[in-house]
Amino acid sequence: MRTEAQIKADIVEVGRRLWERGYVASNDGNISVRLDDSRLITTPKSVSKGFMTPDMMVVTDLNGKKLSGDRDPSSELKMHLQVYRDRPDARAVVHAHPPTATGFAVAGIPLDRAVLAEVVTTLGSIPIAEYATPSTDELPIACSKYLKAHDGLLLANHGALAIGPDLFTAYHRMETIEHFAKISLVTRQLGRENLLSRQEVVRLQGLRGMYGIASPAPVCTDDTIVMDADGQVACQVVQAPDAPTGARLVADLHQRSRVGAVMGGADARVLHDGDGEIRLTYRELTALIEDAVRNLK
Repeated sequence: MRTEAQIKADIVEVGRRLWERGYVASNDGNISVRLDDSRLITTPKSVSKGFMTPDMMVVTDLNGKKLSGDRDPSSELKMHLQVYRDRPDARAVVHAHPPTATGFAVAGIPLDRAVLAEVVTTLGSIPIAEYATPSTDELPIACSKYLKAHDGLLLANHGALAIGPDLFTAYHRMETIEHFAKISLVTRQLGRENLLSRQEVVRLQGLRGMYGIASPAPVCTDDTIVMDADGQVACQVVQAPDAPTGARLVADLHQRSRVGAVMGGADARVLHDGDGEIRLTYRELTALIEDAVRNLK
């Protein structure tokens, strides 16, 4: 059991890591650790996470009342308190604005495709909580829908949230969220994703026990979100295509098909996805533009 002084020092260290990695800017982000059944330590309001000291930390009760500390607690404390109410197993919360993951949150794109085996095994999926004004009662309500089933989530037009049984696990989950977002962005820029099949996702979930990874909820490998009696999400939706042939990887979620097209005399390959959208790779688009310019001369 770590002492209060050690936990404060750990929070300072995690804040420094968030700032050095560019997961927060200015005074953004906040961190909290549950001390016991009635108290928690949180970062102070209006301080850069890269320049905190242990004496800046604030101790509150689980209703947000300050018990000790010279500064005011984080303005996002309500969101942290909601986590501890909904997840008795949670001992730490890290909130940050990692750029790539936050970009997905702003675009309204959840990180729920079965792309990386490690992410499926550790986090399952990372959904998006609907937008709510920061520091208000709206934000914890928006998060609450997903807290029982997920250890990480995106906050629409805001940032990301990671939960853990201890501070460094919560922080490492934040790293995983951003790392997953970066890889997802690259695959989409390349115009192709090889997804883990539904059968492989189920297999990976079965390995969680071997790895000693506790999951707050089972994985759902279809698009149906299962809700509990309280209106909260009860499973982790992972977008994974069925592979009846037993294949462990399946190319592209929407099974795009290539067809030929002629434009300005150039033989251009285009991509049609399931929504009827036409997509071109960067090389194909460049070739079309170059051919169009030649025809104008």
